[in-house]
Amino acid sequence: MELTQKVFRETHEFSSEGHGNTNYDQDLFYVKNDAEGEFAPLSFLTKKLDEVASFEDLLKNGFVCDSYDLIGGKLFDQWFEAQFAKKLKRSQAKNINILHLPDNKAIFDAIEQVNNNYEILRQSQILLNGKNLPVQLGEWYAKCIFGLQQKRSTSQRGFDFYIGDKRVEVKVHWKDQSSPKGVKLRKSLVELSDYSILIYVARNFMIREICFLDSDFVIRKFAGKGHTIFLKDSDVSPYFFSKSTKHLNKVVNSSALLKYASPTLALKIAEHFSS
Repeated sequence: MELTQKVFRETHEFSSEGHGNTNYDQDLFYVKNDAEGEFAPLSFLTKKLDEVASFEDLLKNGFVCDSYDLIGGKLFDQWFEAQFAKKLKRSQAKNINILHLPDNKAIFDAIEQVNNNYEILRQSQILLNGKNLPVQLGEWYAKCIFGLQQKRSTSQRGFDFYIGDKRVEVKVHWKDQSSPKGVKLRKSLVELSDYSILIYVARNFMIREICFLDSDFVIRKFAGKGHTIFLKDSDVSPYFFSKSTKHLNKVVNSSALLKYASPTLALKIAEHFSS
């Protein structure tokens, strides 16, 4: 029997009964079974398996080690409480590491799909430089929706965007929620532009919000003495497309906007583009 099978067997055996009278709850390393919701302390496995003397032996056999914050969560909390008849304290959780075996076949299949999809995006002139996918995708959204012209920059930025002869600064924010500090813009780039477009892209790559602002308004109202401007939601949300119609007339391709918008955003703005 190979080591991973032995590890999973022992992990299952450990999880099949409570261990409230032991000190296994003090371990900093736990091993996750391939069965959902089953774990075992590393110190238990080192006692049961001669092949496992430390977590390095599991790493050599394909396991990876992540912090509780990355891979712990509700299932581990429930398992911990069931095993040791006590709740896992947050102060303890932050020091816990969990060893788990990734699904390499699924990962390799996904990598192949990503590579194929990236090639489609490159051929479609969406991926053009070394920026990450969400940024370039958000810029492409802006280009489609507002009819921006993308011209090679004379600086090191790669490309600049224009509406006619008006320069546009496009800032893409990729997250389901905005940072409390706000969306970060370089003051010098805003000063060089006529418009500033904020494209808020959700984790699922759909547009969750858009904000179209005159750059001189941004400088006048939000710029401080430093080189950076932070646009907080509380400051710019009145200008979000979901709340304001002021710049909806800048939309050239409403079908693209509605197609790539999240369902929530699309529902809020659809009536403004109905024929």
